[in-house]
Amino acid sequence: MSRKAFIGLMMLALVSALAGSCASPGAKAHGQQVFRTCMPCHGTHGEGNLALRAPAIAGLPDWYLTTEITKFQKDIRGAHPDDMEGHRMRPMARTLYHKGDVEAVVAYISALPPTWVKPTIKGDAVAGQQRYATVCIACHGADGKGAQAMGAPPITNQADWYLVAQLKKFKTGMRGAHPLDTQGAMMRAMSSTLTDTLAMRDVVAYVKTLPH
Repeated sequence: MSRKAFIGLMMLALVSALAGSCASPGAKAHGQQVFRTCMPCHGTHGEGNLALRAPAIAGLPDWYLTTEITKFQKDIRGAHPDDMEGHRMRPMARTLYHKGDVEAVVAYISALPPTWVKPTIKGDAVAGQQRYATVCIACHGADGKGAQAMGAPPITNQADWYLVAQLKKFKTGMRGAHPLDTQGAMMRAMSSTLTDTLAMRDVVAYVKTLPH
């Protein structure tokens, strides 16, 4: 590479870095502002709310947050008549209609420190470990940190009651039944191997023993 070309690339990188640094405060402020619509249910720090059946969202990957918000906006998720929580989330997702709203709030939420939610239900973690190795590990990983390639989010910091509730929704078709929900279809297939609520509780009990 010539010296002139090298200097040109360095200047381009410098300009890009300066542009990013200038845009960052405004984008963060916009994300924080949009997040105010999420706080009544998901909490000031994105820690979730058991009373409102709202999950913890702080620190979730931006790709997962974007995917799920889009699903709610397009009725791919939350449209089932019995999905009460989904009915609350769909109109909230649709308030993010201005250009940059989704990107800004997703960036803000994903940058929040994850909050580990203490267990609230009982289950057999030993039995759950065996089920996890069969049902969950291929997508969510041995450490429960998830994998973007599989569309699987991290689950170690999530509330156990929420994980059980979602497994039930997948199993009954309340979630993941839409033809455009590819990841949901995979989860439906996996959740169907968990015979009952006890099996779900066992798996989730094991998940809550994983390092977070």
